[in-house]
Amino acid sequence: MRTKFNSLLQHRFGPVALLAILLIGISTITRFAFLIYSFKNAGLNFSTLLGVFSLGLFFDIVNASYFIISLVLYLWLVPENIFHKKWHVYFLAGFFSVLTFILLFNAVSEWFFWDEFNTRFNFIAVDYLVYTNEVLGNIQQSYPIPWIIAGLLSLTGIVLYFLFPLLKLSSNHSMRFKKRSVFALGLLMLPVLSFFTVNTRYHQFSKNTFANELSGNGMYELFAAYLNNELNYNQFYKTLDDKVSFEVTRKLLETRESKYLNADPFDLQRTITHEGPEKKLNVVMISVESLSADFLGAFGNTNNITPFLDSLSNESLFFTKLYATGTRTVRGLEALSLCIPPTPGQSIVRRPNNENLFSLGKVFTDKGYESKYIYGGYGYFDNMSYFFSNNNYTVADRSLLKDEDIDYENVWGVADENLFTLAEREIEKTLKNGKPIFAHVMTTTNHRPFTYPEGRIDIPSHTSREGAVKYTDYAIGKFIKSCRNKPWFDHTVFVIVADHCASSAGKTELPVNKYHIPLFIYSPANIPAAKMDRLMSQIDLGPTLLGLLNFSYTSKFYGYDMYQLEEGRERAFISTYQSLGFIKDGKLVILAPQKKASEVKPNFEDGSAENTTIDENLLQEALAWYQSSSYAFKNGLYK
Repeated sequence: MRTKFNSLLQHRFGPVALLAILLIGISTITRFAFLIYSFKNAGLNFSTLLGVFSLGLFFDIVNASYFIISLVLYLWLVPENIFHKKWHVYFLAGFFSVLTFILLFNAVSEWFFWDEFNTRFNFIAVDYLVYTNEVLGNIQQSYPIPWIIAGLLSLTGIVLYFLFPLLKLSSNHSMRFKKRSVFALGLLMLPVLSFFTVNTRYHQFSKNTFANELSGNGMYELFAAYLNNELNYNQFYKTLDDKVSFEVTRKLLETRESKYLNADPFDLQRTITHEGPEKKLNVVMISVESLSADFLGAFGNTNNITPFLDSLSNESLFFTKLYATGTRTVRGLEALSLCIPPTPGQSIVRRPNNENLFSLGKVFTDKGYESKYIYGGYGYFDNMSYFFSNNNYTVADRSLLKDEDIDYENVWGVADENLFTLAEREIEKTLKNGKPIFAHVMTTTNHRPFTYPEGRIDIPSHTSREGAVKYTDYAIGKFIKSCRNKPWFDHTVFVIVADHCASSAGKTELPVNKYHIPLFIYSPANIPAAKMDRLMSQIDLGPTLLGLLNFSYTSKFYGYDMYQLEEGRERAFISTYQSLGFIKDGKLVILAPQKKASEVKPNFEDGSAENTTIDENLLQEALAWYQSSSYAFKNGLYK
């Protein structure tokens, strides 16, 4: 057996076979590591394990066909008189060691990504490659990078020590250019065939999300995510006739305070009318990074990490059944500013042609407000500055703070308390100019590496997410208490909401409990404390807020004013970058690529789900909401 293996490697392209075997071996070990790490929550049986490792091997081979390209090209093009030099085998070993290091580094990177998101590389990883400053900085602050690199270099050396004799086997094999061209072109055809015949969806073989993720290959998934960062709704999803989808949506958007401007089936513009005077109150909306509902004592948490927000639950309009539309900050910003269901693929915040859209900022600006987006990091990240500045907001970010204004900062931005110092400054600047303000403030601290100024709370910095949550709660409390001493406090509405949950992973494709977020609307002089227990989507916040201010305006929003909506019409939207969920009447419709549609009865407490027969009426509603919103954005109807 060993002789046959050695004869395989005693060939000009023997190192290619060795590299492919090494890749498959490392990928298999990584898959086992993920399985062991997640086994308790994975819920796998023998048949799914068989699928995981058989499909996993297939995708490892596909990935190998891409990864060997550079080595194939080198072995093909290096001349014979150089290839047989004594020193060349050491050069080849150096080249091979670089590729080995990349494989090992990828495996470690995948481990950290899996630990954070419980998935293979996806759109988020692509973003990480785009925003290298923030991401590399975050990694340096979160992990002992020098030690990791040193360990990987040592491991690379050990691997090369054992493989070097096998690499030497190829150095004695002669092959003319014409013959090695046949071999090289044959090997290079493999990635071409893979590109046109293999799709990342092939490993979506199970209803168990963990199994599907385990059966993939991270490096291949990164490549696939880069190529498919936007999904054409009509191409990949089950559809209605476009006209029908808008007709259904128009009926669904009809509420007692609204009236359509015309009968055009593709026009969703309608006048929203409220009797009585409008309340020109200042509005400060704080979207909190990764604030899951289950962090709060108000939802049963016993760790006392949100003491201020828990106290606020009794002093504000407290919404208990609000669901985020997605799993990333940009998706939350999309929902809060545009009040539109999530479209498959990347958030609109990151898409081309996202200027001059109908936004919450536009409504406030048209009412004489100054609309501001205030962020503790640099606004170029995630395209935030471009998006907000081109949609009726003025952007204020980290660059407006001086060094003496900053108690602490990490790669994502300044400490939340310093962000709120900036927010106070920007609020008062607008008010001094005689205008009311709508300020959308985005926090950053509740994000790995979970660092913040020492001495503020009883959990040391850089120890846990719970510490980051408690520090953010402290910073919000400090800000609100400071505002209570301002002359404009009684004329201001404070909105506190999460952008998304801290984790979206679960046994099911769309675990509903991983989208549950809190919402507080606090203005003791203007809005009585109460509790709203109706199902609500993140896209409903804007219209509900405008309704509380008694604003009349022309709307293109897909969200509802929850205080005008009749009982029984509540619904919510949840999504990943591929799967689109529609919650109504205790049921969850899931739309997926390959024009798949299914329905489950979700458990809102633990995220599990029970398969049910699909309700055609509910399916039609889900299709109409998602199809019409995708069409509206793509065709410029939301401008």
